Amino acid sequence: MTERLYKAAIWVGGLALLAAALIDTIAVFARNLASSLHGSIELIQVAVLIAGSLGLVIAVSSRTHARVHVISERLEGAAKTWLDRLASAAVAAFFLCLLAGSLWIAADLWDGHELSEVMSVPWRLLRLFANLCFFVALLILLRQCWRPKP
Repeated sequence: MTERLYKAAIWVGGLALLAAALIDTIAVFARNLASSLHGSIELIQVAVLIAGSLGLVIAVSSRTHARVHVISERLEGAAKTWLDRLASAAVAAFFLCLLAGSLWIAADLWDGHELSEVMSVPWRLLRLFANLCFFVALLILLRQCWRPKP
C-alpha cells in the first residue's frame, strides 16, 4: 500500500470512528432532552463498519495486528523467516475464509435490495466495501508470505 493510500485509510477510518462517537453523543443528548435521533444506531453501524474494515487493512499492511511471538522470538535466520511466512499464510487462509463467506452472503442477498429500517441504508454497498477490504488484506498477506518482515 502506498504511503498516501495508507494515510488516507487512517484518516477515513479515524473520521468514521469520530463520526460514530459524535452521532452517539448527539443521540444521548437528544434522549435526555426528551427527543430522539432516529436512525442513530444504523448510522453508527455504517461508521463502525467503515472504521473496522479499514482498520483490518491498516493493521495487516503495517504488520501491527495481534501476533504471538513465543516461538519466533527465539529463532533466527531461515527458521524465523519461514515461521513468519507460515504465520502470514495462516492469517491469509483465515481472511480467505472470511471473504468466501461474506461473498456467499452478498451473492445470496444481492437481489434482495436490503435497506435498513429507519434510514434506508443500502446494506449491499456496505457488504461490497467490507469484501473489498477483506480482499485487499488478503492480497497484502499473500505478498507478505513471499516477502517476510526484514
